[in-house]
Amino acid sequence: MKIRSFTTYFSLVILLLFPQFLHAQTAADSTAIRAILDEEITAWNKGDAILYSNHFADDGNFTNILGAFYEGKQEFLIRHEQIFKGPFNKTTLNMQIFSFRFLTPGIAIVQSLSTVGGFSPAGPPKGSYMDDKGHLHTKLLQVMKKEGADWKIIAYHNIDVKQGIPVEEQN
Repeated sequence: MKIRSFTTYFSLVILLLFPQFLHAQTAADSTAIRAILDEEITAWNKGDAILYSNHFADDGNFTNILGAFYEGKQEFLIRHEQIFKGPFNKTTLNMQIFSFRFLTPGIAIVQSLSTVGGFSPAGPPKGSYMDDKGHLHTKLLQVMKKEGADWKIIAYHNIDVKQGIPVEEQN
């Protein structure tokens, strides 16, 4: 009897301290996150920095393919306005998810292999590698947090795949 009481008490304490366990992630959450990724592709291909930044959290942070670190939605927007007018003007983006998991019902990590093509003869930013087909490949990690009914990107870490690393590698 004491064991049962302890188990019941312990379970109640866990649920009170960690209410996120009361609500498991739903198919709707997965669908919402995938819709954000689809919107990122659409926005990129239009060169629309405002739409691309739509789901970025006000206090989110990001690292670009060159390793520069920025904080805040406004910086994310400004940087994407700059690249859509500069080296990524009129480029096209494709994304393939290779890892998608929920850490908690309100926190998800999505990793994707991105391929960007359609560069001008100047190519992508110096320091990044373009394959023999004129594509830049990146691995993008996005951490998303549910805020009310909406999902927001709280961390965005993008690295280019270097020469000699197979793009099919999903590790």
